[in-house]
Amino acid sequence: MNPLTAIRIAEILGTQVAAGDPSALVSAGVSTDTRKLPENSAFFALRGENFDGDAFAAAALESGASLAVVHAWSGPAPERGAVIIVRDTLLALQRLAHWWRQQLDIPVVAITGSNGKTSTKDFTAAVLSRRFRVSATRGNLNNHIGVPLTVLATSPDDEVAVWEMGMNHAGELAPLCEISRPKYGIITNIGTAHIEHLGSREAIAEEKGTLARSLPADGYLFLPAICDFYDYLRQRTRAHLVPVGNGRGIVRAENLRAEGEGTRFTLVIDGSGTAEVFLPVAGRHMVNNALLAAGVGWKLGMTTAEIAEGLASTQISGGRLRRIDHNGIVLIDDTYNANPESMAAAIDTLAETPVSNGGRRIIVLGRMGELGPHAPAAHLRVGELAAARHLKVVAVGEGAEGIAQGAGGATYFPDLAEAAAWLAAEAKAGDVLLFKGSRTATVERVMNSAFPRH
Repeated sequence: MNPLTAIRIAEILGTQVAAGDPSALVSAGVSTDTRKLPENSAFFALRGENFDGDAFAAAALESGASLAVVHAWSGPAPERGAVIIVRDTLLALQRLAHWWRQQLDIPVVAITGSNGKTSTKDFTAAVLSRRFRVSATRGNLNNHIGVPLTVLATSPDDEVAVWEMGMNHAGELAPLCEISRPKYGIITNIGTAHIEHLGSREAIAEEKGTLARSLPADGYLFLPAICDFYDYLRQRTRAHLVPVGNGRGIVRAENLRAEGEGTRFTLVIDGSGTAEVFLPVAGRHMVNNALLAAGVGWKLGMTTAEIAEGLASTQISGGRLRRIDHNGIVLIDDTYNANPESMAAAIDTLAETPVSNGGRRIIVLGRMGELGPHAPAAHLRVGELAAARHLKVVAVGEGAEGIAQGAGGATYFPDLAEAAAWLAAEAKAGDVLLFKGSRTATVERVMNSAFPRH
C-alpha cells in the first residue's frame, strides 16, 4: 500500500481521526499483531474469542505504529501517531483492502479448493515470477483476515497477484472475492474438507463456486478435467473454462515418471507446444496442481519453456511433502493438514516412492478434523487404503483409532511420545516414513522427537 495519512485512511473508512495527529503518516503497511509491527505501520485492533486488540493499541503506538484503528479509546491522545475509532475493526480492515485493490491495475489469480491451495499457489507464483513481479500469499494468510492483509501488502510495482482463499463455513468466500476482484480463478478440487460445517460435497461445491461466479466474462477458470463438479461449475461462471489433468485436458501432463525426489513429465498445451518438466516434489496430485499453475502462465502469455523453468524452481511451503534424509532414513513431512482426499494422495505418493536396501514404507497418521459425523467412516477408509497399498501403518494420537482399525493390525499409540520412541527404535536405514495429520493432531511432534535434527 502507498503511504497514507491518518486522516486519509479515516476518510476511506468513512469516519474521522478520534485522537492524535491527523497528519501521521502510515508508510509501512498494516498489521494486526503487535509482535510483528513495523515502525510507521497501521495497527488494526481485531477481536477474537480470547483476546481484544484494543488492549494492545496503546502499546502499538508506543512501539512505533503511526495509527491504531480501534473499537474504543478512553485514554489521552497518544504522544505520537493517531487513533481512529470504528464499529468493527475487521470490516474496516476489509474496507481498506477493498479500496486499495481498486487502486491496483493488475490481474489477480485467486485460488481455492478443498486441498492443494498452498502448493498450487507456490507453483503459480514460481511460474509467473519467470516474467512478472508477483504479489503472492505468504504462509497461510488465506482467510477473512489474511486476504485483506495480503492485498494491502501488494505494491503498485507488482504486475500480477496470486492470492489464496480458504474457508470453513458457507458465505466466507464472497467477501474475499469482492475484495480481490480476480480475473483468473483456480479451483483445485471439491473434496470433503470442512464437511462438518457445510454438510455435503454439494454444499462445498456451491461455496467454492463463489469464485467461479465472481470471474468476469473475459476471465478464465482453471479446473481439473476429472472434477466431479466440472459441469456444475461451468454453469455457474461467465469465464472461459480451461480443463487440466494427467493425460487429459487442454493443459496436460504426459509420460509421467518418478525421478529422484520428484516427478518428470511432458507438459502439453494444445496449440502452444510442449516442454519437459521436472517437478521437485513427489506425488501425482502435485502434478495436477502444477498443471493448474501452467494454465495460468499460458493464459498470461508465457511460453511452455518459461512455464517449465518456473515449475522446476518451485519451493513448496513447509509441511507439504518435504523430504528429509536422516541417517539413511527418508522422512516425508506432510503434516501441515489433512482431509480424506489429501490422505489418499499421501498414501499413493508413499506407495509409489522407491525404497532401497529392503527398506519399508511406513506411514504415520493422525486424526482428521472438521469431518463431523463423517469422521468414523473416513478414518476407517484411510486405514483401509493404506493397508491396500501395502504400507506399514502407525496411527498416533486421540481420534486416530479408526485408522488403525481400518488398516487391520496397524500399530496404534494414543500417546505421541510413545509413538516417537517406538519409531526411533524401529526405523532403519532404507526406510521411507511419511507423516500426516490435521493441524490439531500435531504429528510433526512425533517426527521431530523421533528424528531430531540440529
